[in-house]
Amino acid sequence: MVTGATAAEAATCGNDSTGFEAWVQAFKGEAAGQGIPPRVLETAFASVGYNRPTIRADRGQKSFKLSFDEFLQKRGATTIIARGKTMKSANASLFAAIERRYGVPAGPLLAIWGMETGFGSYMGDQHTLSAVATLAYDCRRSQYFTEQLYAALQLMARGDLSPDARGAAHGEIGQTQFLPLNVIRYGADGDGDGHIDMVRSRADALASTANFLVGHGWQPGLGYQEGEPNFVAIQGWNAATVYQQAIAYMGAEIDRR
Repeated sequence: MVTGATAAEAATCGNDSTGFEAWVQAFKGEAAGQGIPPRVLETAFASVGYNRPTIRADRGQKSFKLSFDEFLQKRGATTIIARGKTMKSANASLFAAIERRYGVPAGPLLAIWGMETGFGSYMGDQHTLSAVATLAYDCRRSQYFTEQLYAALQLMARGDLSPDARGAAHGEIGQTQFLPLNVIRYGADGDGDGHIDMVRSRADALASTANFLVGHGWQPGLGYQEGEPNFVAIQGWNAATVYQQAIAYMGAEIDRR
């Protein structure tokens, strides 16, 4: 098996499935050289394959060109706000604990949760490790997703990601759709069980989302509408202005007394 710098050179990106298997073998050698245990690599890559739905989704990405009102309608803002209020009431103690710890109120967390997965009702059906490995191999953003792949392997090694995990097309995980590296950086054990389970634990997913916002500049007690100090943290969540505005609007409506 090739290791170290030679493996890094051998792990050559590609734009179709032709070189994927060779890339996997080279990457495994490189990862072993970086200290990833062989048992983790063998388990992780046992079911990994070139994921064409991921490539279709990546190639087909469109910028958000809808107006704000059109975007709200497309995303079902009225439903998200109504259900968000219900979820806020039903999980009042959880949101109170998160606000005490992070200074982030329920509204923007519920807006994110509702927009990303319909409050956990649909988290994606793509094999997570295949999605991330495919994008690490693909030349368009190879370096970025290679970092995500290493993060996914770390999560698997510590028992926080199943080798069979499924999620969104770009490898986003769980109820609020974190990429693996963001789970490493901002993942929080919201339910106190010693693990970060972004899929089955809404407490973990929501606490992690609050921690992400704090990590992107959130300041307790300040506003989060456009032009207010905490809007910068919402900008860290998604690059599309209309998406940022939607989080702020729906969050405020959910938090309205």
